[in-house]
Amino acid sequence: MAAAALRRLGREGAGLAARCGLGGPERDRGGSVGVQGGFHAGTEAAPVPRRAPWRGYRLIPADDELYQRTRVTVLKPESPGSAFIEGYSPRGFTISGSVVVGPCAVLPRTILQWNVGSWQDISFQSLALFRLLEPPVEVLVLGTGDRVERLHPAVLKQMRACGIAVEVQDTPNACATFNFLSTEGRLVAAGLIPPRGTYKEG
Repeated sequence: MAAAALRRLGREGAGLAARCGLGGPERDRGGSVGVQGGFHAGTEAAPVPRRAPWRGYRLIPADDELYQRTRVTVLKPESPGSAFIEGYSPRGFTISGSVVVGPCAVLPRTILQWNVGSWQDISFQSLALFRLLEPPVEVLVLGTGDRVERLHPAVLKQMRACGIAVEVQDTPNACATFNFLSTEGRLVAAGLIPPRGTYKEG
């Protein structure tokens, strides 16, 4: 009797579905169970297109970009006197306790990285920062590396026309000359290129 009752309920349910425009359960090609009439009752959800995730990129400056950046080091107000060059190496200089990498411009109480690659890049334009100082410097000491290099005469003439005497020396002697003139109270600045293959701590 129970089986007969179930068959009767099945026939009544099929008739109700037919009157409502719905079909009986069917299986699609993928094996999921569905219902006719536009309703999907399968166990497998339809795939939803996904947007590719945004990717973030961190820009990292190259070594040459870092080398070309200008850095300013201001000496502490309590530092006695002007800058003092304590040592040099192929990598850079130690000035009043501060380490400067690469060529540098030593100004009264200020140290700058100097954007020149070699002594051949020293020109009237690359010396512009030394002409803008107030009060103006009396002497500019240029250290051209391991040995004294001959700069273009026009550069020296233009600097003299601006009231600045230029001393061109190898870098070790330029460091010593700058320290001497600075301790004498002269208004002096220096443009220094690290010497190759040498190292000295004062």
